[in-house]
Amino acid sequence: MLKTTANKITVFRILLVPVFLVLCYSGKRIPALIVFLLASLSDLADGYIARHYNQISDFGKFMDPLADKILVMAAMCYFVEVGRMPGCALAIVLLREFAVSGMRLVAVEQGRVIAAGWSGKVKTAATMICLCLMLLIGPPGPEDSAPDIVAQVSTAVILITTVYSGAEYLWKNRDIFRSAD
Repeated sequence: MLKTTANKITVFRILLVPVFLVLCYSGKRIPALIVFLLASLSDLADGYIARHYNQISDFGKFMDPLADKILVMAAMCYFVEVGRMPGCALAIVLLREFAVSGMRLVAVEQGRVIAAGWSGKVKTAATMICLCLMLLIGPPGPEDSAPDIVAQVSTAVILITTVYSGAEYLWKNRDIFRSAD
């Protein structure tokens, strides 16, 4: 399970999530941003190491995307709670993740593996960049609407990339449901 460097980095990313949340709720915005960036960049590192050094494992195939989802959902839950993001945005992202995961389960039952597409990779990158921007801007001040605008634009980018990638993923693999009983 944790024999490879790639898997150790994935577990490290998951362990950073509670640290990130403690920093967020303690009002330590910049340290939280640094931890979030470290966790986000570790995703690139473990993927590179797994492919380059042939450390691809079933554990990694399962845990790597799960670690990403845990990190992103933790950040989004925090932003919903502090009023920086509407709850419906989080609900849409969750719906997409459940739909895609469900489709992957049906595909596995049919002996198919569905690789992540480019739109999903763009969605992940855009989401992590937008969440970093939201961490960077801090709470809105009484006369300053810039943080609100950044949060609104970031939320819109997250939603657009999420809906597009989810719709593309479901459309390209719609035949999976035709052959499912």
